[in-house]
Amino acid sequence: MPRVRFGLFDFDPASGELRREGVPVRLQAQPSQVLTVLVERAGEVVTRETLREAVWGTGTFVDFERGLNFCIAQIRSALGDSADSPRFIRTVPKRGYQFIAPVEALAGPAPAAGRSHVPRWTILAAGAMLLLLAGAALVLATRSSQPQTIAVCRFDNQTGDAALDRFADALADNVVAELTSAAAGRYGIIGNAAILRRPRAERDLGAIAASLHSSYVVLGQVQRDGGRLRVLAHLIRLPEQTHIKVARFDGLAEAPPPDAAELAKQVAADFNRRLASPGK
Repeated sequence: MPRVRFGLFDFDPASGELRREGVPVRLQAQPSQVLTVLVERAGEVVTRETLREAVWGTGTFVDFERGLNFCIAQIRSALGDSADSPRFIRTVPKRGYQFIAPVEALAGPAPAAGRSHVPRWTILAAGAMLLLLAGAALVLATRSSQPQTIAVCRFDNQTGDAALDRFADALADNVVAELTSAAAGRYGIIGNAAILRRPRAERDLGAIAASLHSSYVVLGQVQRDGGRLRVLAHLIRLPEQTHIKVARFDGLAEAPPPDAAELAKQVAADFNRRLASPGK
């Protein structure tokens, strides 16, 4: 297929090079192949299956749906196009895509990009932006090199029996001790900050994440179920507040209270296994 023009762009399917008014526009290999198929069939609805066969082939096992969505998004970004108000690529629901802009064939090689005058203020602004980006990257790199932290809140005694307050506090303290012992430098444990000792009604996980820079928080509950006790311990990822593990112990005797140290050891073991697993 020869070099073509549409709108302010010209595109060379042979080389995959896209230009806007003579200036190269970056487009990766697979998005370029998808654009080639769409431009070759301009005006036609090209099914997703046709694009899969043309770009990925029938014998390649890949996450095709995600790959094609990525390619279309990259092409639209390069062309400054929009799925809501398309000027180049229209989505045909449940079928595929249609290249809707007029396409003109061009003769000869692509012209070399001419030298354009760039205002001094544009250069200065770009330099300042690069410095800001470099600073942000440095901050992120520094944070990523530091171990993650786990904040352990005071366990909530929800039985209504003040005599079990000491048991709930002992559970929280022992969980801190067990996690600290097992951390081996992989993460830090925070258990004595004042914000972690606030009652449940005043607890703010967003404030905990922001003030302690913690990656996870542990919340615990001591409940009564009939004549027995139930203990729940929640491992929650911050700041999105996503539960990633719950340790649960049912049917515990109330008198005498369960062994807080033994329960804490099991909680820490459960959480350590989850933290060590891929995709935590």
